[in-house]
Amino acid sequence: MVCQEDLVSNVCEIYDKLSNLDSLKPSKEVNMIFTNLVQLCVPPSPIEVTKLPQHVQEMRSKLIKICGEAEGLMESHYSAILGSYESPLDHLHLFPYHTNYIKLGQLEFNILSQHYTHPPKQIAFIGSGPLPLTSVVLASNHLRNTTFHNYDIDASANSLASELVSADADLSQRMVFHTTDIMSVTDGLKEYEVVFLAALVGMDKESKIKVIEHLSKHMAPGAILMLRSAHGARAFLYPVIDAADLVGFEVMSVYHPTDEVINSVVISRKTPMVVHTHDHHRIGGVFLPCKCSNIQGFGNGKNMMEELTVEE
Repeated sequence: MVCQEDLVSNVCEIYDKLSNLDSLKPSKEVNMIFTNLVQLCVPPSPIEVTKLPQHVQEMRSKLIKICGEAEGLMESHYSAILGSYESPLDHLHLFPYHTNYIKLGQLEFNILSQHYTHPPKQIAFIGSGPLPLTSVVLASNHLRNTTFHNYDIDASANSLASELVSADADLSQRMVFHTTDIMSVTDGLKEYEVVFLAALVGMDKESKIKVIEHLSKHMAPGAILMLRSAHGARAFLYPVIDAADLVGFEVMSVYHPTDEVINSVVISRKTPMVVHTHDHHRIGGVFLPCKCSNIQGFGNGKNMMEELTVEE
């Protein structure tokens, strides 16, 4: 395990390299630098980024924005390549992180399955981007009767994304794309039993909390919010969301993978009107246990799982 000082020093060095690049579009140099950064940050680390010196905090904020921009450019690049094929979804393996999305989709489906008794009919994915792999993986492999409403503020991203599924008879009917700022969507949010919030929506904590507050105000009581966070050194790559940031939601579990799946998964529910039925809370057709159920380890078996008791 790299010591904290060396880790921070190495991350700062990579940040300097990225800051001096003319472009963050995929290239041999860009890919190599980001590969080095990911390899540095993925191993389990006890580092707490919020306790680092102020100048390191500022570097981290800038680095997260750079990572977000580079990820968006990479997704656009590969979405355009995939869209050039007659059946784009048959060639998803060309995207370098495709297997990560398959694993993350399986993980999120397993966690989600602990908290409903029937598959949700309508799911919203906020910040779906030009390559909406989470929606595609969940819709293809796990939730085959669910309609996915993909929200993105960028019209060009949605154009690329819809091109990917247009040739698929099934997914083209179950994947809907909305070009809009989620902060302007109000009553529409009440339609969804599950809302996913992408890691790249709100690239700083303040922006992300504003989105969470908006969702808290307009989601249906008892609906599930799933979002992605980061843990340990992975927090140099993505913003961290704590239970305390989820005002208006009850956090049911936080899951920190320790394999190549980078994002932690946080599942919570919009604070509902609770009706007690024996040892479960029931909201509509969704049973919500008083304590979240055990979720099996994922990856190499050494993952951490934090269970947070839901107060009666």
